[in-house]
Amino acid sequence: METQVRSFFLNDDGEIPNNEHFPVIVYEGIFSDNPNEIEAAFNRHNWLGSWTGDIYDFHHYHSNAHEVLGVKSGHAIVLFGGDEGETLELKAGDVIVLPAGTGHMKIGSNPDFEVVGAYPEGRSPNLIKRDPGARAQALPEIKNVPVPNTDPVYGESGPLIQKWKNK
Repeated sequence: METQVRSFFLNDDGEIPNNEHFPVIVYEGIFSDNPNEIEAAFNRHNWLGSWTGDIYDFHHYHSNAHEVLGVKSGHAIVLFGGDEGETLELKAGDVIVLPAGTGHMKIGSNPDFEVVGAYPEGRSPNLIKRDPGARAQALPEIKNVPVPNTDPVYGESGPLIQKWKNK
């Protein structure tokens, strides 16, 4: 199966900072043949602290960690970047990498929707809800989150390394 990888930047909306330095990366259908391999791939490439569950249905972001989400089952509509951001339909086998500061919230899903999440080197993410005061405090922290050494899907090579390496 041919996988489409795309990326896009999200603008700071005054409440959700997003990330001006790194794009969101979407690996469409990369694990569509075997979504049960998502967590093992993340862990093999040093994206650790993995969990399985849902995406919150309110705007939130992590100022101290990048996050990868892999859709293990089902499908969902997810809004990234705040009210004026990008809405994507994610389905089983899709993976999306969110740079620190990237807002996200689930708009809706089917009942069996489940994602696997993980963080570079197992960083422990904070949880920040949409709030202008929190945004101001989060900006310096977002800039200090280190660039991961590996791509969560491909390891030492891959789209994340190519798109984030010179930042």
